[in-house]
Amino acid sequence: MKKRFVCAKVAGLLFMSMISTHSIQAQNIVTIFGQEKIEKTDEGEVSHSFRNGFLLPGGTNPGTLFNGQDMIAWMYATGNFTTPKDGAVIEQSYPNMDSQVEDSYLKWLAQSKGEKAMKLLPQWTWTAMEADSTGLFKRPEMRSAFLYTSYESPKEQIVLLETTGGTRTYVNGMPHEGDHYDFGYTLTPIKLKKGLNEFVYTPGRFGKVASKLVKPDKPVMFTKRDMTIPDIIIGESDSKWAAIRVVNTTEKPLQGLTIRATLPDGRKEEYNTQDVMQLSVRKLRYKVPAIANNASTDEKLTVKIELLDKSGKIIDQADIQIRQVLPSVHHERTFISGIDGSVQYYSVAPAIRKNQEETKAMVLTVHGAGVEARNQARAYKSKDWTDIIAATNRRPYGFNWEEWGRIDALEVLAEAKRVFKPEESKIYLTGHSMGGHGSWFLGTTYPDKFAAVAPSAGYPDIATYNKGRGDDMHDKNAKYDAFKRGGNGGRVISLAHNLKQSGVYIFHGDADSVVSPSQARRMREVLGKFHPDFCYYEYPGGEHWFGDHSVDWPPIFEFFSRHSIPQAKDVKEIDFHTASPAISPTDYWLRVEQQIKPYDFSNVKVRLNNDTVQVTKIENVAMLVLDIPSLALAKGSVTIDILGQTLSAPTNKKAILALENKKWVIKDDVNLKHKYSARYGGFKNAYTNDVVLVYSTKGTATENEWYQNKARFDAETFYYRGNGSVDVIADTEYSLAKYTDRNVVIYGNKDNNRAWALLLKNSPIQVGKGVITAGERTYKGDDLGTYFVYPHPNSNTASVGVVAGTGDAGMRATSPNNYISGITGFPDLMIYRADVLKDGLTGMEAAGYFDNDWTLTNQDF
Repeated sequence: MKKRFVCAKVAGLLFMSMISTHSIQAQNIVTIFGQEKIEKTDEGEVSHSFRNGFLLPGGTNPGTLFNGQDMIAWMYATGNFTTPKDGAVIEQSYPNMDSQVEDSYLKWLAQSKGEKAMKLLPQWTWTAMEADSTGLFKRPEMRSAFLYTSYESPKEQIVLLETTGGTRTYVNGMPHEGDHYDFGYTLTPIKLKKGLNEFVYTPGRFGKVASKLVKPDKPVMFTKRDMTIPDIIIGESDSKWAAIRVVNTTEKPLQGLTIRATLPDGRKEEYNTQDVMQLSVRKLRYKVPAIANNASTDEKLTVKIELLDKSGKIIDQADIQIRQVLPSVHHERTFISGIDGSVQYYSVAPAIRKNQEETKAMVLTVHGAGVEARNQARAYKSKDWTDIIAATNRRPYGFNWEEWGRIDALEVLAEAKRVFKPEESKIYLTGHSMGGHGSWFLGTTYPDKFAAVAPSAGYPDIATYNKGRGDDMHDKNAKYDAFKRGGNGGRVISLAHNLKQSGVYIFHGDADSVVSPSQARRMREVLGKFHPDFCYYEYPGGEHWFGDHSVDWPPIFEFFSRHSIPQAKDVKEIDFHTASPAISPTDYWLRVEQQIKPYDFSNVKVRLNNDTVQVTKIENVAMLVLDIPSLALAKGSVTIDILGQTLSAPTNKKAILALENKKWVIKDDVNLKHKYSARYGGFKNAYTNDVVLVYSTKGTATENEWYQNKARFDAETFYYRGNGSVDVIADTEYSLAKYTDRNVVIYGNKDNNRAWALLLKNSPIQVGKGVITAGERTYKGDDLGTYFVYPHPNSNTASVGVVAGTGDAGMRATSPNNYISGITGFPDLMIYRADVLKDGLTGMEAAGYFDNDWTLTNQDF
């Protein structure tokens, strides 16, 4: 260990002599790299600002992997919600929980404001509250309390609800996305009824809420909040993707839209963009034309964009500013994500090149919480040997680099490699804070993609770093196992042996009060037991952020320069760990296609000995693929010794090994109708693969309204948390031909959603009025809800997700969408009562996984 410490320490001391003492003072990275908040309302006239309300302390139940309890959602689902009055007591609470007011916040409050500030309101009691002079509702309890406001509308009307602070907002019982990160992005078209309209805001990150109603200027319009804009690169002749949000306050979907972008020199490009569902705001993609080759540098262009309807009539227009830059300066590029067809960006600190054809190395850098990728990239000076690429994680907070965040990192890496064409053996990974976790996570999850990994100020595992009391409580319930397994992909320490294939440089400030150095020391201890090639350095006096060298640390780049990714044929031994083929199937020439127990840990140890492949350890694997051709062996056959069983396979094709009756056999191919790495399950994976959300229209008026709003709510949440742009359509619009090979999420059951018969008639789970059948089990009642994922019958790659209930209470029980999160663990299927919203896992009827052939025979649920 001493030797490893010295290798970093010497390099660190050499660099410290160049740094001023001032630069190591404690600073806040979110302040330095912060997100500008929207402070103006340009979309209409503010018609009402909420000033009076009621607060209900005690409203959240902690937990990381399972956190779906929501008292307000339960009251709406079960008909127990009544208009609050001052002093009214809610005769319910979450089970076996002490004070829900956040302990860490109260501790900070007592220390910073004094004990006199600790005058807390009684829990589960509605208490009258007024906003301050700025219109802000704020009290210590609001980190874990519901807020109620109301508005008496003189007529039925459509307005925009603009809120900041709450995680979600219930409008007359219907859930909508809030603004818990306080970005100021949220504009929600809502239809007010004549008379009393009720609004309930769930607790947010910062313990404050502001809310107002806005009369829209136009029924359909652009909003310039939160645009995704590329830089125009001088010398490049291709047009660039951009995106802007369109507000639809009408009760009809907008279809056949075109966005036209015009440069000052008259160059134009028209793009037939996406549809916008009724009463919603969607971020639409368009193209910015390339500039002339003789354009000047360091100049912003004013680009005129116009929204046209299907007849070519201009609905709205706006002027936007776009930079034009040389490719040699820090800049932003855009691409289309395969997750949902949205426009995403990444930022570049380009290598110093003599010419653009010169190939270099590539470093993927992943940012911390609250940090924009563009600011992450600008913390790095350009290097003479490598491009530095900053992915977004889909947002400054995003998905903690897990789930859709990890997919974004892979998409950015692939796109940047296509553009810059680095040497394939010279790919590296680093990141800071939450990005330090991202470095640990991505490095362990994709061990063959990076030559070296350098986490800075990071923590390895969110579930243990941010462990809530709720996880301890849930762990006592047998049904929690399915959720715990669903989150195994993020258990870095359990997968840490994958890092043995890459160099690792651990960098941390020894005075870090945000992420304790104990996190780095823990990983030093873990790696010290098996890793032959890692360095460890604690920066003396370094807080969480101590200047750009918190990430742009020369010894890290020197360490990177000495590492390369070997070719598959040169890899003689593999010790691969994975939590699921859905997340991480591959390590060089080895691929896990199926597990015996889904989302439990798997391990394969294999080595190449001349013309024999020896599998010396294999745990929780049902199907394994060996890429024999990549080993460049002599023509003929190869011997495969798998735990003493000998098989023979040709060297010119991949060897597919399946476990049947406790014996390994070689198969001709992978059955794509069964579970395999490209379609393995986990409910959250339904929200990928250019997903389309399909809501029911065949039910009662109440059902149709609910499921339409639920699909809209999920689209709102995916936009807010993941910069998403999802197609949301009625079941009457869905067809197999139009949406070929795309994932589908059905909102509704077999009795009210027309798409069910097309996609799920052969599913072992059937949901109808008053009943759910799952294999041989039957569950009855109108209070049942379910989430599950199942293979698309007309595709070998697409999946179908389901959000459904058996009656009014059951469908309303699906209200929370905590599955759109980077941390929570979701299995293939859940069946639950509405009481799950209040009582947690005691309200869960079943949770678990399909078999590898998508049946429920083994009943792993």
